[in-house]
Amino acid sequence: MSLVKLTIKGISYSQTQNGAYALILNEVDGERKLPIVIGAFEAQSIAIALEKEIRPPRPLTHDLFKNFADRFDIVVKQVIIHKLVDGVFFSSIICERDRIEEIIDARTSDAIALALRFNAPIFTYKNILDKAGIYLKINPTEEGKHPEESDDPLTSPETFGLVGEEKVTGESYTQYSLAELYELLEAAVQNEDYEKAAKIRDEVSKRES
Repeated sequence: MSLVKLTIKGISYSQTQNGAYALILNEVDGERKLPIVIGAFEAQSIAIALEKEIRPPRPLTHDLFKNFADRFDIVVKQVIIHKLVDGVFFSSIICERDRIEEIIDARTSDAIALALRFNAPIFTYKNILDKAGIYLKINPTEEGKHPEESDDPLTSPETFGLVGEEKVTGESYTQYSLAELYELLEAAVQNEDYEKAAKIRDEVSKRES
């Protein structure tokens, strides 16, 4: 299975669920986004790592891991999001010490928080992106002109609020048909409600698996 490199687009605070966050990953050589619902602590840790100018007065847990790894010459080489089961992503941290490689199981949010601190690349498998990736459609302009991207709230400082929960509860989509779910998914993407889109996508994935 081929690997697809991802970059971090940002963290979106849910407009419909208090305390919900969606970590948005970009396909490097494509247009798909991969939204992953994460907890408040992990959102804070990732946000701090993204904002290079922010330094907490004491090390956060992921900073402590980085300091520990540096002290014992352990390097995080890469992170791979390798599995998606019932809407839950599973990840592996690929580490190296004395030229010996080890693979460590981790929550995706923790793995990405560490990848940022080690400047390590983030990957997923193509079949996972095919199943869970979301296309953002851009309104076409006049013929012969290039489409312009609209303003993206993911890049604004408000996206980095620091409260939330790990598990998100809310509207169930089990009562909708598959065709209705696709319509809801498209509407959520158009409204840039990535957390809602992630939940609808997970319901679609369960139906199609």
